[in-house]
Amino acid sequence: MKILRTDARLETPFVDAELRKAGHELVLLPDGASEDDIIAQIADVELLLMCYAPITARVIAAAPNLKGIVKYGVGIDAIDIPAAVARGIGVVNVPEYAEETVAEGAFALMISLLKRLPAIGRQMQQDGWAWPEAKWLGRDIAGSTVGIIGLGKIGSSMARMAGAGFRARVIAYSPHTSDAQFEKAGVDRCETLHELLTQSDIVTIHSVLSPETHHLIGEAELRAMQSHACLINVSRGAIVDEQALIRALDEGWIAGAGLDVFSAEPLALQDHPLSPLFGRDNVIVTPHLTFYTHQAMHRLEIETLERCQEIIGGCDLLIKSRDPRLAVQIKGVRFANEAQ
Repeated sequence: MKILRTDARLETPFVDAELRKAGHELVLLPDGASEDDIIAQIADVELLLMCYAPITARVIAAAPNLKGIVKYGVGIDAIDIPAAVARGIGVVNVPEYAEETVAEGAFALMISLLKRLPAIGRQMQQDGWAWPEAKWLGRDIAGSTVGIIGLGKIGSSMARMAGAGFRARVIAYSPHTSDAQFEKAGVDRCETLHELLTQSDIVTIHSVLSPETHHLIGEAELRAMQSHACLINVSRGAIVDEQALIRALDEGWIAGAGLDVFSAEPLALQDHPLSPLFGRDNVIVTPHLTFYTHQAMHRLEIETLERCQEIIGGCDLLIKSRDPRLAVQIKGVRFANEAQ
């Protein structure tokens, strides 16, 4: 079988070695491969592994032999799922490998912002010491209100860390989440996003990107936040109107931001729409790596290979995600709740 894997800079040595050991032809495409680059390789491909590369309707139409698409990661917004489903091509992601890992990353951003660690660290590197001046004053998590947008697996992990771990009050806006899940997570429901934003000292985003959530946080939402509040985003960059966020930081609508995801990746120090984020004491930017730990990558590779083997062997594809965009698949798939 010919297998194509895009985004080769995200190394998956175990998956690559096992597929080649089984006798398959594995072609790797670099990060940033264009639609035409993918089409040039995909005519005789039967299995496609992707992480960030857009898999458009045009790509899918150019792959007459394609049997399945495996997203080795969580977000599926880069795949034209209706085009795949119309062709009977199975689409699957790996939704559970980093739910604790990414929540830990979000928490690291949150605590670093509240404790002013980047600014204090720069001061220490520059002068060797920092005296207790007002500009170094931090904030406690205990007793603060943490507002979570999207109470899925990662959001629920974040809720547990903030609530049970740090004694914060935790609220969430998650309109598609049941009351039972809210109760299990020990989280108070906000009926509207505005309600959450006005009450929260920290707002942390854990939603999927969809037409419904694109620019969910825009100028009006940022202005609704408290001036001492911080925004954390480890989900998808386009959930936030990033130019409005820059204005919010410039004009003091909010106190700070911790960002691991961006609508245009990679970032650059200059000549990028988000270059103004660099060099600010109240902003932490990390390169979309909150998922990237030894343990999470091990889990990702194991499960990615399992999904590949299902497609190769002609078995039903196990879908663990509750994303309704994947739930429309009928033939050749089985869902985790049915398999248990």
